[in-house]
Amino acid sequence: MFKIESIIFIIIAGLGIGLFIWQIRKIRKNILLGRDLELADNPSERINKTLLVAFGQQKMFKRMLPAVLHLFVYVGFLVINIEVIEILIDGVFGTHRAFGFLGGLYSALMFINEILAALVIVACVMFLWRRNVTKVPRLASGVEMRAWPKMDANAILVIEIVLMLALFTFNIAGLKLVQLEGGEVAGSYPISQLFVNIFGSNPESLHVIERAGWWFHIIGILAFMNYLPSSKHFHIIMAFPNVYYSKLLPKGKFTTNAAITHEIKAMLDPSYQPPAPEADAEGNPVIQRFGAKDVEDLTWKQLMDSYTCTECGRCTAVCPANITGKLLSPRKIVMDTRDRMEEKGESPVIFDPAKYGKDAGTERVKTTEEERTLLRGYITPEELWACTTCNACTESCPVNIDQVSTIMDLRRYLVLEESAAPASLNAMFTNIENNGAPWAFSPSDRFNWAEELYVPN
Repeated sequence: MFKIESIIFIIIAGLGIGLFIWQIRKIRKNILLGRDLELADNPSERINKTLLVAFGQQKMFKRMLPAVLHLFVYVGFLVINIEVIEILIDGVFGTHRAFGFLGGLYSALMFINEILAALVIVACVMFLWRRNVTKVPRLASGVEMRAWPKMDANAILVIEIVLMLALFTFNIAGLKLVQLEGGEVAGSYPISQLFVNIFGSNPESLHVIERAGWWFHIIGILAFMNYLPSSKHFHIIMAFPNVYYSKLLPKGKFTTNAAITHEIKAMLDPSYQPPAPEADAEGNPVIQRFGAKDVEDLTWKQLMDSYTCTECGRCTAVCPANITGKLLSPRKIVMDTRDRMEEKGESPVIFDPAKYGKDAGTERVKTTEEERTLLRGYITPEELWACTTCNACTESCPVNIDQVSTIMDLRRYLVLEESAAPASLNAMFTNIENNGAPWAFSPSDRFNWAEELYVPN
């Protein structure tokens, strides 16, 4: 029979896990607002990329200090989750240190666990210092770094510190209780051992403290888990699928519009039969836009990118357009896409970032429903045309977000649907149409430069 404590634990854990699954389903629904895209090719290459970039943190080590600090938090997250599994088992079945039977292996695991928990605290304190005292420019500046992103980043770091302190509280009190009872300690606790007398020697008080630390730690984890979908820290989950579905083509290779491709093939080959147009659930043909005006015109992978963004600002920090003072910020492109997707789809269940701070983003959206689209409602043409498509942003992103693909699709809409390209580009398009080249010269005159330079002997 389950004890009353176990029943309470099962109810709380069930509610926490169930709410998290509910939020994940809503996020999946938002991502599927995007166009379909087949990305099942080269599974071995995709797995290798996932192991290197997502698990191995390959791109993080371009900046050594934050990479090492992030490694502490990342490895700590992976290893400490093993203890979370033990806590779940203990909570359901009313056991204590369920994995203690592993003996020496358990001692090594707990030893590593405590060292990593201490390193997580150190890393989070240093991250807080970098954000709020030294104020690293890429973490503090930019129109996109509004009230919520700054609040969110600090909240995450504080929560992680508190969770680790709760873990130490549980370990310290439990260790002292075992010592007072003369029992055998299951595991090795190098950090807790240093503070074993901090809570005194009263068994009743120690039991209350031990139970409070245990409950606070696991409830805190469940609460934090449900905070993640509203937070930039959601990348700890989304990074792995996002890297797996990374673009495998060379970064400078752009995609083509399928409708235009079929039209050109039909023009060149009268026997070519274009595929039937896509139809909706009612059998009506789906209107195909040339480019993207709103989030449903982007692919599901581009929308997944926006949920994977860590808001670290590496992309904007290396963007040559942004460095030279232009409006473009690749980070803002991704964050705007997420904001618009949740406006059209479903906002986070618990925390809605748009409600935090008067400058949290709502004023950036046009007031009329017709204008409330990703293009112009959130992202201006001036931002898009500032992009040089150098792919510095995609190269620097630690989770393989492809900002350029979204920029190019929004540009395509401006050019192909609105003919709203800058005058210099329109002149180039006219030259290509009339002369087959970007220059305003007849094809017959292209070699004149050689004749002018040729000097007979």
